[in-house]
Formats: sequence, structure tokens, C-alpha cells
Amino acid sequence: MSTPIEPPQRNALEIFEREFRDRIATSDYEPSAFEQAILPFLSGEVLELGCGLGNLAIEAAAQGCRVVALDASPTAIADLGRRARERGLAIEAHTADLRHYVPGAQFDCVVALGLLNALSCDDARGLLARLREAVRPGGIAALSVLAGGAPGREDLWRALAGWQIVVATQLRAFAPSGEPQCVHTLIARKSRP
Repeated sequence: MSTPIEPPQRNALEIFEREFRDRIATSDYEPSAFEQAILPFLSGEVLELGCGLGNLAIEAAAQGCRVVALDASPTAIADLGRRARERGLAIEAHTADLRHYVPGAQFDCVVALGLLNALSCDDARGLLARLREAVRPGGIAALSVLAGGAPGREDLWRALAGWQIVVATQLRAFAPSGEPQCVHTLIARKSRP
């Protein structure tokens, strides 16, 4: 399921690869505040895009979800696969170029935390449209973007127009560089026919 990464994405991927290797070396697997806030809403079959080290995937699987976790980082996916096997958790972990990803199935929950701002605005908006279709009726989407980023908060609201908003938050977080960031998170439920 691996897809080659095009050159503009390589620099970002190299930065994440270094960060993931450092976190693996120190066993830094603590779920973020965003992951912890979203976890209670996850059930059934979950698709997580841009899963990184898979901290949310591990926690979701531990509470009984079946998880498909995708990321462009081979280091992160290999480590997630190892940890899932060691714990006997129902996680399929694959490397993938998510810019043009088309889900091949529908899921009860689709999660993309931090991924959208790592893509070009056009790629992110296209992915948002495809993710909307990947959520089963009655299922949820949990998405986040940086405040002032492109795509932004308005893109999330447009992508999930007509859905029941379950949670809409703006939280302060810190980038790996230590810089403060404001992150918009939207959790919405797709209506049933």
C-alpha cells in the first residue's frame, strides 16, 4: 500500500522521520490533548489519516475499535505495527501518500488531526471531500487544522455542512519547536438517511 512521496513532501517527511525516531528512542507515546479529547467519540471501525506514531490508534483499538491507521512515515508505521502486534490489537497500519488518498470503504469514524495543514490547500480540500464520503451514516468525522492555516476552520465547516456538530473547539497547543499554536477541532456526526 506504500506510495512514493514526491520531492516537495520529502523535506517535511524527513523532519517527521527524525522526530518519530527521537520519540521512539525515548518511548514517548503519550496521546496528545487532542487525541485524548477525541477518544471517547470513537467506536466501531476507525480510519485515522496522518496517524504518526499511532497513539490514538493504539488507544482506540484498546477500547475495542478496529483501526486502519495511515501515515507517510515508514518509521512511524513500522513502530505502530510492532506495538499493535505486541499488544494483540486490531490495527492495520500502512504507509501512504495521503494527498490523493481515496478510501476504499466507509468507516464509523474518520480522524485527521494535524494532517490537513501538511498538505497543499487544494489537496487538503480534495481530501476533505473524499473523507466526507468515507463516513457511514450516523458516523463521525474528527478533524483539526491550525488557526490561520490553509486550509482553515472555514474549510472544516464547509466540508461538514449539514452534519450535526458534536464538538467545536479552539485549543492552544505547542509545536515541536515550542511555539504556541491555536488548533481548531471539529467533531461532527453524519446524518442518517
